[in-house]
Amino acid sequence: MAENTKKKTPIEEKRLKQAKKRNRINNAAKSAIKTAVKKAVAAIETSNEQAKDLISKAYKVIDTAKAKGIIKKNTASRKKSRLMRKLNKATVTEEVKA
Repeated sequence: MAENTKKKTPIEEKRLKQAKKRNRINNAAKSAIKTAVKKAVAAIETSNEQAKDLISKAYKVIDTAKAKGIIKKNTASRKKSRLMRKLNKATVTEEVKA
């Protein structure tokens, strides 16, 4: 394959640098969302008392990412809804068992 031999202008170089920086920031934020959600789900499944606290932390991470434009509004709403639905389902099953 022929390599692109065109010399990049200073503006193009700057844009590439900015894009890489934004990509690192966005990936870190998305990873933080995934981690927070996994911790909350694990707490829900083990019926941990910290589940509500971990869910509120996950909500905060999701809302921050939404505010910064890293994830879309509907994506944030969907993630929060699924978390709350799992919590409600777990509490209902605990009440039925008791």
